[in-house]
Amino acid sequence: MILTAALAVPLLGAVALAFWRGWSQSAARLWAIGISVIPLVAMAVAWWRFDTSGTMFQLVEEVEWVPSLGMGFRLGVDGIALAVAAMSALLFTGAAAYPVDTRGSARQYYAWILFLEAASLGVFLALDLLLFYVFFDLTLVAMYFLIAGWGHGKPQRAALKFFIYTLFGSLFLLLAILGLYLATDPLTFDMRELIARQPLAGAGAIANVVMAAFLLGFIIKTPLAPFHTWLPSAHVDAPAPASAILAGVLLKMGTYGLIRIPYSMMADTFAEWALPLAVLALISIIYGSLVALGQKDIKRRIAYTSINHMGYAVLGIAAAGALLTGSEAARSMALTGATIEMVAHGLITGSLFLITGSFWQRGETYDFAAYGGLSAPTPKLAALTTLAAFASLGLPGLAGFVAEFHILVGTFGVYPWLAAIALLGLLITAALFLRMLQSLFFGQLPERWKSMPDLNAAEFSVLGILLLLVVVIGVYPAVLIDLIETSTGWLVGGQ
Repeated sequence: MILTAALAVPLLGAVALAFWRGWSQSAARLWAIGISVIPLVAMAVAWWRFDTSGTMFQLVEEVEWVPSLGMGFRLGVDGIALAVAAMSALLFTGAAAYPVDTRGSARQYYAWILFLEAASLGVFLALDLLLFYVFFDLTLVAMYFLIAGWGHGKPQRAALKFFIYTLFGSLFLLLAILGLYLATDPLTFDMRELIARQPLAGAGAIANVVMAAFLLGFIIKTPLAPFHTWLPSAHVDAPAPASAILAGVLLKMGTYGLIRIPYSMMADTFAEWALPLAVLALISIIYGSLVALGQKDIKRRIAYTSINHMGYAVLGIAAAGALLTGSEAARSMALTGATIEMVAHGLITGSLFLITGSFWQRGETYDFAAYGGLSAPTPKLAALTTLAAFASLGLPGLAGFVAEFHILVGTFGVYPWLAAIALLGLLITAALFLRMLQSLFFGQLPERWKSMPDLNAAEFSVLGILLLLVVVIGVYPAVLIDLIETSTGWLVGGQ
């Protein structure tokens, strides 16, 4: 029951914070940290128990709900789900531990953090299509209140825009789920059955309509251009830990959803849409990096790099799904790279958004022009920001390089011209991060920042752990690849 515990414990922890009013700010924070560690331990145990030579879905926990309609509470993991869920659990613990101004409402803030953790892990652990959708929608509610209640700038407007856009996408997702469900006989929401049956294979126009609805729902969530416009304001106006969760966890629901549902359950139809999806991903790669390069706001620049990096993940998924193009080895490598990108982006960009929170706590501005020369008074902040930036631009020896190398090599074996153009995104990303580091940490040090405090123990510990894993994956990627390839082998090769 370790997967059920991973969902139930943070949910019960959130309920305790919400309904018991006798919490001080420090007590609420310590409670949230302690509770968030339990799902992380559960994911570690699941990783240890997972058999890389076993069946695709393991550690299954299942309770029938409405058998006549094929509904049930079903949880389980494959290598892809376990990798993303473990990263998410770690990032939630870091977000709970990272210092933030809760404005006298620590109890409510940490209750929403824990509720969001339960819903987010539910998305990655669900093996029931209806349960997946319920958790998918619940994450929107929690993130809405985190942005609206503890953001800055125009938080209510940013939260509403985020909610409307992503709810619009989830409505298409619901219609697609119903279309897929009604094509099964007997009716079932069991993901394992749907993957095995491929219920809409050869269904022609109906299958294409369902596929279009799935892709629209997940592309908005990812997001890819031109469906990305909710993202920058949500990131900029959210509190830093919420931004880290939004980038590191919630965006992965789009790419994970693509793999788990249309790619796996509608393989033939997905193959027909693979090239248009790959082209859209390429547009997002180039667009995201170019627009990020033009930003003069730290947080907005990092937000646009998320569009760029998630474009690489979708490019890998699209290349993997092109059944009639490229070798099986190339497609498997592309899918492995897309999954590593999800994990790497969560750790790297999650760290970068937490770092922006440190800048806000000290200077109350994200404007590059306001800073400069900070390597002298804040050497720890400079060192960790530099490490995160280099990981994001794909420096060899770090997790970002491992992910993008797999994606580009795999895509080159399927769509060589798309892979060649996608290389431009790496060059632009390198330029934008080098310019960011130059603006923040070198040059003239403004008088008012000469006494700026460096990272405190909590900030340094959280960032240090996240970025240590970025280095570990970069130096010894087999620790992650061995787990992921247990699923990519099944999905691409049909083991």
